[in-house]
Amino acid sequence: MASRPLGIFDSGIGGLSILREIRTRLPGHDLIYFADQVHVPYGPRPLNQVRLFSEGITRFLLDQGAGLIVVACNTASAAALRPLRQVFPTVRFIGMEPAVKPAAQTTETRVLGVLATPATFQGELYASVVERFAQGVRVINQTVPGLVERIEAGDLTGSETVRLLREALAPLLAEGADTLVLACTHYPFVIPTITEIAGPSVRVIDPTPAIARQVERVLGEIGLAAARSRPGQLRLITSGDPGQLRQMAEKLIGEQAPAERAVWDENRLTRVDPASEH
Repeated sequence: MASRPLGIFDSGIGGLSILREIRTRLPGHDLIYFADQVHVPYGPRPLNQVRLFSEGITRFLLDQGAGLIVVACNTASAAALRPLRQVFPTVRFIGMEPAVKPAAQTTETRVLGVLATPATFQGELYASVVERFAQGVRVINQTVPGLVERIEAGDLTGSETVRLLREALAPLLAEGADTLVLACTHYPFVIPTITEIAGPSVRVIDPTPAIARQVERVLGEIGLAAARSRPGQLRLITSGDPGQLRQMAEKLIGEQAPAERAVWDENRLTRVDPASEH
């Protein structure tokens, strides 16, 4: 099968953490990244609304030629991964599953802290993961309201970001959690800040390398692995401000790529010709 681009989407810039790992592991593969920044954050939204967004984005990425879809958003994975596979039965999807299993295998205090959005905790996927892999381990769920917005603004180390993280981590550390699971793709960008607050004895599990490995496996299975030496092309598309997405991609992951805009009409996305916006 001829090489086709890999489609990746998130509510905003969080999925760039996944994109960075995929680029490292599969540098020759073409990628399309869609950020639904007009609707960010997804976390507080009703699950059904996130499902509708996810379905519309998937249709758009398939129209752009994507041969595989990475749901690089824990909230969208929790709300929409199963429905997406039902609506698009011939499409392969890779979603985000909270890394409770490796955390449960390595914790010494038998207490885990999971940082995620309300929608992720409400989804069947999260409940299933905890039930399967966290037997005999205490799992403490913790939301961090406002953190996604701070990361979207590029504030990774500012006083407000530090305050939000201190307030979120304090009860987990007080209960003896020695392992923290990041169940939101925005959060890997503040791992240095989390580590500084939690201290060296607390392990922070970054899920992004495991997702990149899974992408490589699935691409090989379906015959879409890029067999060329040139660097893969990257397209950035957003429902928000293309300039802001372009700047954040360069700041957060060192990627310099043009950014385009797509607009929502009901539950469908339409690409805006960049020439028409000048």
